[in-house]
Amino acid sequence: MTLRLRDELVTTAKRMSELGLTPGMSGNVSVRSPGGLLITPSGMPYTSITGDDVVELKMDGSARAGQKTPSSEWRLHRDILASRADVEAIVHTHSLFCTTISMLRRPIPAVHYMVVLAGSDAIPCADYATFGSAELAIEAVKALGGGSACLLANHGMVACGPNLAAALRLAAEVETLASQYWHAAQLGTPHVLDRDELLRVRARFAEYGQRKPPRR
Repeated sequence: MTLRLRDELVTTAKRMSELGLTPGMSGNVSVRSPGGLLITPSGMPYTSITGDDVVELKMDGSARAGQKTPSSEWRLHRDILASRADVEAIVHTHSLFCTTISMLRRPIPAVHYMVVLAGSDAIPCADYATFGSAELAIEAVKALGGGSACLLANHGMVACGPNLAAALRLAAEVETLASQYWHAAQLGTPHVLDRDELLRVRARFAEYGQRKPPRR
């Protein structure tokens, strides 16, 4: 299982880079594992990493000798996984528009109904803390609450999911929302959907997509 998760994590990290969500070597990806968590290594280009470069950490942050150095944001990933039993994978990016909005230290409001995919009525913005610090991990967990995505002030964004593919899809969706919000704000003040409409959207999403045929 761990070998498969390593390969999936590498594939996700490379796809994150291909989508333009991570300039340079920024950003990181993790997934829960039987022994704790697997996370991308620090300071390595996504084009070059392999399953052998992925770092396995215990939940206390310790790692087996001989592994690569883990991402500097391992505490952020560890703390989110420790606080949220429903989260299996995390994608952290420095994508352009999410980072731009985070510099204003404001949330992304419900300017589009797709915001409900993040499990909240807006994408919150965590208070600022130095990258890689325990304080940043605390602020991210606090901002997420029971939701699945948040901005990190003057830094970037975090998206969570039940698996790596879902976390990456959400990260891309939140970046699209941030872009739409930024562009609309150049022309005026975007209208924000109210809570009643978001409740209707959630009800519609509950019926969205292909339905499984009934069992005979």
